[in-house]
Amino acid sequence: MLAGMSAWAQNNDALKAAADAAKEITDAQKAEQKVQKPNYWTESLMTNIKFGQTSLTNWAAGGDNTVTLQAFVDGNANYKKGDLFWNNRLQLDYGFVYASSKPILQKSDDRIYLESKFGYKNESMKHFSLSINYDFKSQFNTGYDYKTPSAPEGYDKLDDVPMGELIDLWKDARVVKSGFLAPAYTNLAIGIDLKPANWVSLNIAPLTGGVVIVRDEQLRGNYSMKVKDEWIDKPDMPTDGSQLRSARFEFGAQIKADFAVNVNDNFKYTSQLVLFSNYLDKPQNIRVNWDNRFDWKLAKYFSLTLTTNMIYDDKVKIFSEKDGLTTQRLQFKESLLFGFTWTIANKK
Repeated sequence: MLAGMSAWAQNNDALKAAADAAKEITDAQKAEQKVQKPNYWTESLMTNIKFGQTSLTNWAAGGDNTVTLQAFVDGNANYKKGDLFWNNRLQLDYGFVYASSKPILQKSDDRIYLESKFGYKNESMKHFSLSINYDFKSQFNTGYDYKTPSAPEGYDKLDDVPMGELIDLWKDARVVKSGFLAPAYTNLAIGIDLKPANWVSLNIAPLTGGVVIVRDEQLRGNYSMKVKDEWIDKPDMPTDGSQLRSARFEFGAQIKADFAVNVNDNFKYTSQLVLFSNYLDKPQNIRVNWDNRFDWKLAKYFSLTLTTNMIYDDKVKIFSEKDGLTTQRLQFKESLLFGFTWTIANKK
């Protein structure tokens, strides 16, 4: 009897052990299935804060005490499932500078740039794909050209004016140059994407429609906005910008080239060149936008960044004090700053 009871207990233990082992295998398979669930999205977010400062004390050569602060955000969200893909990128720049010679904050950088690309590519398409591109470009708030005010009556020079009154003088003398949706560019382009190498992408869109928006009436003349129908051939037409339309439709062809070169783990170069020809108005005059960015990683969270932006648009007229003329001009901006960088990214 004792031998039978012992055998029965051992048999139960064996059955229990087998059941536990089977349960573990089943749970492991379920866990493995959860891990292998397909993820069609990849996201990344890079933030960069840059700071610069100059202080002068008894400096014979002269100059201004300055403080510069800029922030940059670059977010990406890309979708890929089968032959379809959808890539999205949002870039935000904002910065200001304070100089002791002007007792007000001056905007040094302001940019909103959104890109979205939806496309189709199958195995037979080795180096190209069909795509639809959308992009939007504008800025956050008002930008000014700061003119030096004259000393008011009762004061020999600006340095004698009380600070509160001095700030008001500088604000009254400034001239509006830009603002939110003034201007803004939005385009929808249908074409093909060529990718001959991993570091270069070329989008050719012979069908590109876009709208140029200038919300601020006083700036519409600078962007060659058309006269409203009700003011055409009217002798008493106003000249303050209210007689001009707030939007202009464009239809033409666009070529967009993107370059991204990682020289090594610490140095990266990215560039985008956009060329646009308007079929409806002087197609031989090409609008050019060329942005370059050099990122040099100095430590885990610190980097040195050089950016350049070049624009030529025959519809944009700029006044220059050198020749006293308002005409088309080549626009160029350069920035070199040291800053803190933080990147978040997920992997498939």
